[in-house]
Amino acid sequence: MLIDYHTHHARCGHAIGELEEYVLSGIKMGLSQLGLSDHMPLIHVDPATYYPEMAMPMDELPRYVEECLSLKERYKDQIDIRIGIEGDYIEGYEAEIEHIITSYPWDYVIGSVHFLGEWDISDYRQTHNWEGKNILTVYEQYYDAVKKAAATGLYDIMGHIDVIKRFGYRPASDKHTEVEALENSALTAVSKSGMAMELNASGLSKVCKEMFPSKRMVTEAFNLGIPLTIGSDAHDPLRLGEHLDQARALLWHVGYRHLSVFKKRRRTEVPFDI
Repeated sequence: MLIDYHTHHARCGHAIGELEEYVLSGIKMGLSQLGLSDHMPLIHVDPATYYPEMAMPMDELPRYVEECLSLKERYKDQIDIRIGIEGDYIEGYEAEIEHIITSYPWDYVIGSVHFLGEWDISDYRQTHNWEGKNILTVYEQYYDAVKKAAATGLYDIMGHIDVIKRFGYRPASDKHTEVEALENSALTAVSKSGMAMELNASGLSKVCKEMFPSKRMVTEAFNLGIPLTIGSDAHDPLRLGEHLDQARALLWHVGYRHLSVFKKRRRTEVPFDI
């Protein structure tokens, strides 16, 4: 079973490739299931005055879903397309997020924390916001948001749970115990929520040079019984499936033998091999 549940496309502004290019790439590489999961439109900042090319405009959202449904039908005999969205968790905007989630026929919703207030901690253009910050305090704020996201019940998959490390900003080595406690607390929240979590392989291509989450966190997730799925977080159809062989190998090494897949927001488990 070859799957990739995390992909982005030209509509979001910071990826390239049309949806159909991803579908054709998935067929070529022999994917059993392809998850289309572009970014939810911005809801807590003004897209006209914020950083450009962050997410699809709100008026593109219905067209995104319509195109996904069309491609799903057109290629149904060649690949199983699952329709998803990566929905930011923004504290205080839960009602707006829920409206987007309940208005469309998603197969799954990835819950990700990118924003601390108006700071997108995953945007390379905003790394200056780390200047003068206590790194451990930022980690505390981030993992608090992850726990709140898990508690909402809005999402099916927790996305790149430790993406806070993306640009290599980590608390000092003598804070290792505190960081592990924050990570474990977030994992416990995911476990209590009944959500699945993703192993996002894209971190191998980032400054942190480590998947999201780390091997230690994947091992802890296994011990907690958290189901996992995998995604490349591709922003280019040529990078679809990138590093997923390493992701499967890590999961296998830790002890996982099944991956979570979703249809109409119902999770099932499918066996995988390496």
